[in-house]
Amino acid sequence: MSPEILTIGMFGVLLLMIMMGVSLSFALGGVAVIFSLILHGTNGLFPVISATFGSMWSVLLAAIPLFVFMGVALGRSKISSDLYNAFYLWSGRVNGGLLMGTTGFAAVLSAMTGSCAASTLTTGMVGMPSMERHGYDRKFVLGTIGAAGTLGILIPPSITLIVIGMTTGLSVGKLFMGGLVAGVGVLAVLLIYVGVRAWLNPASAPSTDQSVPMKEKIASLRSVIAPLLIVTIVLLSIFMGLATPTEAAGVGAVAVLVAVAFRGELNLRFIREVSYSTASMTGMVIWIVFGASAFVSVYSAAGGISFMQGLLLGLEVNPWTLIIVMQLVALVLGMFLDPIGIILLVMPIFFPVVVQLGFDPFWFAIIFQLNLCIGYITPPFGYNIFYLKSLSPETPIMELYKAVMPYVILMISCGILFMAFPGILTGSMNALMGN
Repeated sequence: MSPEILTIGMFGVLLLMIMMGVSLSFALGGVAVIFSLILHGTNGLFPVISATFGSMWSVLLAAIPLFVFMGVALGRSKISSDLYNAFYLWSGRVNGGLLMGTTGFAAVLSAMTGSCAASTLTTGMVGMPSMERHGYDRKFVLGTIGAAGTLGILIPPSITLIVIGMTTGLSVGKLFMGGLVAGVGVLAVLLIYVGVRAWLNPASAPSTDQSVPMKEKIASLRSVIAPLLIVTIVLLSIFMGLATPTEAAGVGAVAVLVAVAFRGELNLRFIREVSYSTASMTGMVIWIVFGASAFVSVYSAAGGISFMQGLLLGLEVNPWTLIIVMQLVALVLGMFLDPIGIILLVMPIFFPVVVQLGFDPFWFAIIFQLNLCIGYITPPFGYNIFYLKSLSPETPIMELYKAVMPYVILMISCGILFMAFPGILTGSMNALMGN
């Protein structure tokens, strides 16, 4: 079978299966098995099994359930609600203050959970009631929460950055550093936008009249210490080379349990619920990894990846055009597919091309990740739009599209800025990593 027909066939059947509602992991694995049988008969199944077992032995995969456990445990405890209360007390007395505090809370929660869904839904459930009581514009609130929630896969510890490192061989620590720089940059842009919009239209985000004593504000910071200290220690240990991501995740998971125990919330029910949620989320991620590994092994063995790389490198266009096209592919796919599946499918094709063209692979990977974030809130199929719909069922879907569009434009602008001035990311990463 020619690489052209193979590419059309494998990706065409994959798209058809996804449209039929088949889970991404089983769609990927199913296509791999079908085309392996077509190409090589039953003997062709051995490479599929070998690729799956090869993925299972990756040490980096062990970090995923540990980071998921950290996030789920922090989210299940009352640490998240106390954390929001601290942001609430410190930010309420200026126009847009509650929403800026909620945005900051979403960013911290993203670092704690590494999940867009968890960050968006938890931020909405905790923050929306207080903002509605104070007369905040609902569309303004929903759009901001949706955008800030996407940072869950960008700000470390990010499971998707671990998968990028596993797929490309890039340093996970340096990817985490790049994700932190990009995430903080996007967060700053979101906060500036919220502040300016609230200043121009105070009725959309009025200040609160409540005066909070400084003693109470300072006391509220105690709830911030534990989660920030845990995340900071985990990330610093990775950045400074003191621990691998897997080792740091293990320490972080134990630290979270200790923090929850000190708060008197650790019991058998808590452990059971956290363990169940961790197993469910980890299982979903791992099955996608297995399915994608099988798909890529069949496609690569039949010459598909070499064909696509040759096709891209053979185009007589400016190298920057290729980079932009690859980033647009990430943005578009991010509206339809799980980010982990996208990374495992296209990074084996794109990464060698980026290296051969002479671009910094870390720079490319972080912008690629940012585009996956943007895909999460880009109409009409961005995942976070449907999370927002679940938070506010009475809001028409078209209103949600309008609510998120300013943030889509802002985040695309950030991506363009990072592309136009690579030193923002590469220089920051090198400086912070001590290179």
